[in-house]
Amino acid sequence: MRLLIKQRVFSWSDTYDVYDENENVRYFVKAEILSLGHQLHVYDAWDNEVGIVKQKLLTLLPSFEIEIGGVTRGMIQKKFSFFTPRYEIDFNGWKVEGDFLGWNYDVYFQCSQIIHVTKEPLHWGDTYVIDIADPKDELMGLMLVIAIDAANCSK
Repeated sequence: MRLLIKQRVFSWSDTYDVYDENENVRYFVKAEILSLGHQLHVYDAWDNEVGIVKQKLLTLLPSFEIEIGGVTRGMIQKKFSFFTPRYEIDFNGWKVEGDFLGWNYDVYFQCSQIIHVTKEPLHWGDTYVIDIADPKDELMGLMLVIAIDAANCSK
């Protein structure tokens, strides 16, 4: 299955629409800028909040918790590196490898690739593609991709 994340071009905060491969709306992502960090709220097509990516405070490098259905499921923390971003990921037993800044990376469970993420060129606003091997991983995969994006964009 495939999800397309399209950034809204004319928006005051980070907002994204998420579509399936048939261009049906699946999710909507809206940032909430707080005085002590930010949160990304994920809503389904019926406007129900299904997850939150929350910035953890008082950390040297960006760190985010991933919450789904009101339960913290994991975290992602940026690690110090000189040239390419590196992350410590504790989420669903998954491992992530690839080019995070170039939006070309893979997610593995044990030795099996379960998700592939790429950036689509030549679109008005950023468009990212998430190819998911098993539909049951759809929401978890989307939440991980949003958390990685938040860690990449944090200062």
